[in-house]
Amino acid sequence: MKETQQRCLLIINGKSAGNPALREAVEEQRKAGQHITVRSTWEGGDAAEFAAQAAEMGVTRVIACGGDGTVNEVVNGLMRLAHDQRPALGIVPLGSANDFATSVGLPLEPGPALAAAMVLSASPIDVVRVTTGTGDERSTSYYVNMTTGGFGAEITSSTPKTLKRMLGGGAYSLMGALKAWRHRSYRGTLKWENGERSASLLLLALGNGRQSGGGQVLAPRAKLDDGRLDILVVKDFSSVLELPTLISELQHFPAEGHYVSYFTASQLVVTTQQDDPPWPLTLDGEARHYDQFCVEVVPLALKVLLPDECTLLSANDRH
Repeated sequence: MKETQQRCLLIINGKSAGNPALREAVEEQRKAGQHITVRSTWEGGDAAEFAAQAAEMGVTRVIACGGDGTVNEVVNGLMRLAHDQRPALGIVPLGSANDFATSVGLPLEPGPALAAAMVLSASPIDVVRVTTGTGDERSTSYYVNMTTGGFGAEITSSTPKTLKRMLGGGAYSLMGALKAWRHRSYRGTLKWENGERSASLLLLALGNGRQSGGGQVLAPRAKLDDGRLDILVVKDFSSVLELPTLISELQHFPAEGHYVSYFTASQLVVTTQQDDPPWPLTLDGEARHYDQFCVEVVPLALKVLLPDECTLLSANDRH
């Protein structure tokens, strides 16, 4: 890291625009000579639109100030730009879970986080593209951390925002425990470059990053820049007597366990069985239902301001 003057665009979740610590941090950086333009969101889609305008504004860094949903929306805006026109992405975490910022080792307080965003080096990472629907209803979105399907998507989308603010990441664990006793499974066919599987699944996690739902590690070996998706498949169980085995496997993430499978792929296509209900999939923090979706890696598509020692970068792999 080295001190340098940046031209920054801060995109702030409107709910956090009055955050005193953030306002103080912005003022401090401006006094230090940093050029900072601030945009605050009013409604859904604003953050992506602001990010998409970054190139014409001539900024060198776009800093998402908010939770994982804000980061995700900013990523989608930056991906509208040509590869060589995308500014580096920085993060000031202001959400309830902050899964991506936590997992990569960024500061979690506004002052230190903004100061870090001024000096951290930009590392190229993969972005994951999700294509849903078919024909005229076909749409594309992107993410850098993780998406979940099935039961995991239900938990993320159904956890009340008030509960998230009160309990932070613990809210997701609480909702998961409440729902576990009346869960439902989802049937589907999974296809990837090295295989195909039809199964009744409880959870599907597709990680470029490692954790979701307020600290739940679902892809422990994921790297941000290896060109691979880390895929966690949890099969359905029929009795609470089977739970100890399932929980044990979730602690070890076997390649092919009785209930849990963990593997990597560059692309995964999920299709529901005929006459079976569509899958809930978390996109933009909300669960939407799809009969088919394709998830694939776009290698090294975005530069992100990360600590040099970030364990999710391949260069720091100690194995």
